[in-house]
Amino acid sequence: MHVSRRCSLSLVTDAIEHWHSLLRPEVELTPAYAEAFTAELRARHLHFGDRIHCPFLRPYFLDEEQLALVTRVSETVARMGETLVAASTARPELFDALALSEAERGLVAIDPGYQRASTSSRLDSFILPRSLQFAEYNAESPAGLAYTETLVGVFDSLAVTKRFRERYDASAPKLMGPLLDALLASYREWGGRASPPTIAIVDFRGVPTWAEFQMLQARFIDLGVPTLVCDPRDLAFDGTSLTLDGRHIDLVYRRCLINDIVDRPDDCRALVDAYAARAVCVANTLRCKLPHKKAFFAVLTDQRFADLFDASDRATIAPHVPWTRLVREGTTQRHGATIDLIPYVRAHRADLVMKPNDDFGGHGVTLGWEADEATWDATIAGALGGHDDAWIVQEKIHVRRELFPRFTPGEGAVIGDMLVDCAPYLYRGKLAGFLTRLSAGGLANVTSGGGQVPSYIVRPRAD
Repeated sequence: MHVSRRCSLSLVTDAIEHWHSLLRPEVELTPAYAEAFTAELRARHLHFGDRIHCPFLRPYFLDEEQLALVTRVSETVARMGETLVAASTARPELFDALALSEAERGLVAIDPGYQRASTSSRLDSFILPRSLQFAEYNAESPAGLAYTETLVGVFDSLAVTKRFRERYDASAPKLMGPLLDALLASYREWGGRASPPTIAIVDFRGVPTWAEFQMLQARFIDLGVPTLVCDPRDLAFDGTSLTLDGRHIDLVYRRCLINDIVDRPDDCRALVDAYAARAVCVANTLRCKLPHKKAFFAVLTDQRFADLFDASDRATIAPHVPWTRLVREGTTQRHGATIDLIPYVRAHRADLVMKPNDDFGGHGVTLGWEADEATWDATIAGALGGHDDAWIVQEKIHVRRELFPRFTPGEGAVIGDMLVDCAPYLYRGKLAGFLTRLSAGGLANVTSGGGQVPSYIVRPRAD
């Protein structure tokens, strides 16, 4: 994989070096410190199953120039996602281009009562010295924001952070309060009048992110908004009101995935029926499925759909979104030339990656440059297996690697080279903050064994 090791400006490089210089061998780098740090994370519920979220002892640093780039480009992608949703009612061919199943098309056809498809979304990205590379767009109520804000609180309390701030201003955006503001804005756009509305955070009991829902519930209640956490099977709909144990629900913060709604329709019947009757505001709407599909990048990079977007947006996206196509027999365009897609994919595995069109956590991702010929051929054959299980092929992108102190059992913190995936959160299309994940391998996500760190915007400290 192409690798960029230099930071965009010396400010970030200097900040990294200064942080590392502040780590004392007899304190922060010891096994005892690692044990205490890990215990604090567990006490704050910052673990995913048995694994802690952050086995690292340094934040990720961005400067103002990088922040401006990420803001401009990520907000453009989010805006184009909303454009795609709006255009889909008049362009049914987009459903085929995104490989939506019949069940998904039925859900997308339901009018949610307001336009904003994604109240909360997130882009997976790699910030390079002078550019930005995206891997995919999570348009469907992404996880991690409460964990991220809580992790910032842990780092803010560290002695090394306080010493670091003697030289640099370092701040991390809040995520939970602004999420509530975004949810309430979508509720008002929907036409909701309750002040405050009662919110239900809805997902299936037993998911590993349940602790995060409880963090959000506590914060929303602290901010004056009554909030419940429940399983969709606990909801009831009588034709006019969605309720939980007899309590009326005004706004659903939907964390159960559309895949779950498709696979478990009876369990989600009350939620979907209330949504269709416009008896409750649901965010994100079910129409967010359109840009959530990984084939969204295929639409963005295919000239057949260029008329959907204005010239400025297309020019902004061109350097940052990788060439992507659904894995299907036939011809397409690549670098301005017509290619026969499947033979091309077979012959260029070192430059390509294949992924399921609709999965998460790195499931099924096959990196061509790490696969042998037999594995790659088997992946192609599987990808051609059926419409409802579509796959995409995407060009290899440049990634970011940096040195981070990592806790090693029995050894304290050891500095090692890590892949850095800095994923911006967007609330109603505006940059809100970051989920930054690290991995020693080619995939950076918590569910596949990676870890996360907080992201700080660093500025020179005024004298």
